[in-house]
Amino acid sequence: MTLPNQLTLLRLALTVVFVVAVTSQIPYGATLAFGLFLVATLTDYLDGALARRLGQITDFGKLMDPLTDKVLTASAFVCLIPLGAIPAWAVIVIIAREFLITGLRTLASSKGVVIPADKLGKHKTAWQMITIIFFLGFLALKEWPQVFSARAAAFAWNTLGPVLVGLTVFLTIYSGAAYLWKNRALIEVR
Repeated sequence: MTLPNQLTLLRLALTVVFVVAVTSQIPYGATLAFGLFLVATLTDYLDGALARRLGQITDFGKLMDPLTDKVLTASAFVCLIPLGAIPAWAVIVIIAREFLITGLRTLASSKGVVIPADKLGKHKTAWQMITIIFFLGFLALKEWPQVFSARAAAFAWNTLGPVLVGLTVFLTIYSGAAYLWKNRALIEVR
């Protein structure tokens, strides 16, 4: 198995440990979850960069890399709902978009068409990661009262947080609609 594919599988394993850390009541669980998410995000960048640089792009990687990304981000968003970071409706929109585009790619594949990730989709993913990291970072800071300013954090959580959620949801919907529009010939009913 290639190194990029090993990194993809590592990201999947890190997702499981991340979910346990963020949902448990262990001391410094949010800090651990924050660190795990950062490492998982780094493996997302590294596996693609290494696969291209080493010429190790595989069918396994083409399938599992984006799937593992979706599992990681969906898990993080779902775990952030009960922590008051993101509303459930926003998470439903984000996950529904991922299912729709995965379905579109599956349909395209059955017709011999490959729908690659585009810049808009990559921006959407980047903003999803930024939003998750923002909230996880604040949850982690709460575990460190010596560096945590509750007043400043509350201001950022209640002002910047909703802006990030709004931007993420907007980009999620916009990029999904763009994918569907660009590939409408695949789904036209005749």
